[in-house]
Amino acid sequence: MPLRIHRVKLDNFPGSLRRALRYASYDWTREMQRSKRIITWVCILIQGYALYAAALWVLVYASIFPGELLGYFGVLPNRPLAYLCVFLAYQIAYRVKNGMLTSELIRKTQLESDRIAARGIQQTLHPQKLEELQGYKVEAFYKPFSEVGGDYFDVIELPGNRTLFAVADVSGKGMPAALLAANIQALVRSISNVQADPLALAAQINKHLSRYTPSERFATAVFVILSRDSGELTYVNAGHNPPIVSCSGSMTFLEATGVPLGLFTDSEYELGTGIIRPGCALLIFTDGLPDSIRARNPEDRLREALADNSERTLVTLQSLVDPKFNQDDITILLVKRAAGSASGGVPASESLVQQPE
Repeated sequence: MPLRIHRVKLDNFPGSLRRALRYASYDWTREMQRSKRIITWVCILIQGYALYAAALWVLVYASIFPGELLGYFGVLPNRPLAYLCVFLAYQIAYRVKNGMLTSELIRKTQLESDRIAARGIQQTLHPQKLEELQGYKVEAFYKPFSEVGGDYFDVIELPGNRTLFAVADVSGKGMPAALLAANIQALVRSISNVQADPLALAAQINKHLSRYTPSERFATAVFVILSRDSGELTYVNAGHNPPIVSCSGSMTFLEATGVPLGLFTDSEYELGTGIIRPGCALLIFTDGLPDSIRARNPEDRLREALADNSERTLVTLQSLVDPKFNQDDITILLVKRAAGSASGGVPASESLVQQPE
């Protein structure tokens, strides 16, 4: 009968037992400094050798060769001193090892505390409550991959009955990406107060990131200004996933009008224009959404979710995320225009989105 080996899945165990098994197999010295890790493993070996000596030399040899223990050790005058040397070696190694592990535990605890604090601060940078826009419904969903993430989104009220929608995705993950996302948030807020224009936002943020961030750091972003009276859109897409305008089952993509922010100081961007008609919707998202969808063509699943123009569109989009495929931050910004709102005089023959020439 052939022997079958089955892989044990920790997910099948209760939570407490699963944690115990994970901790039992975890190498707590893995993230230590090289010198501390060497000292810790030397102490572990000394402890093991001390136990071996106590069991073999003192117990086994003492019973097989009584009175000859002195000759085996050579330098030990009697048996009590042998016990004492083994005990001292074990205790010294035990205490040094505990000191190393305790310092590592304190370091990780401090890092964890810092991450929790950073997550709380980052949550305050994102809109906690989206203001109601007459004739529109705005919904958002944000899920960082770890404690903090590199995605950024914002909804900013502008003069002239306009609204700015900003979404950015910083390269990388964790704390470095979160710090750069916070920097972008501050830049968007400050620049939009002076010059609320997608081209100005993209150009100035690109110059800032190119000059003051490491060369391997960049961000994709999309800045969309909505004129709420007419539904007209002006946007810049800096290498970001194309936002989708959905209307009566048809989809139009707001394609990229420039390269990601922070790659080149002299990058140029073009302005795109479009419109959200009554009953239509605008979906802006980061690449974490399509990457988390279990499908050969995630865009088809997004089309199906948007085609269902109901009150549960955002919930449907969230349900597409498969935790097994989720390896990145996820941001979804959904803007729906009410079916009965005024069209603002835009000709019905005009296309949904006009791409830049």
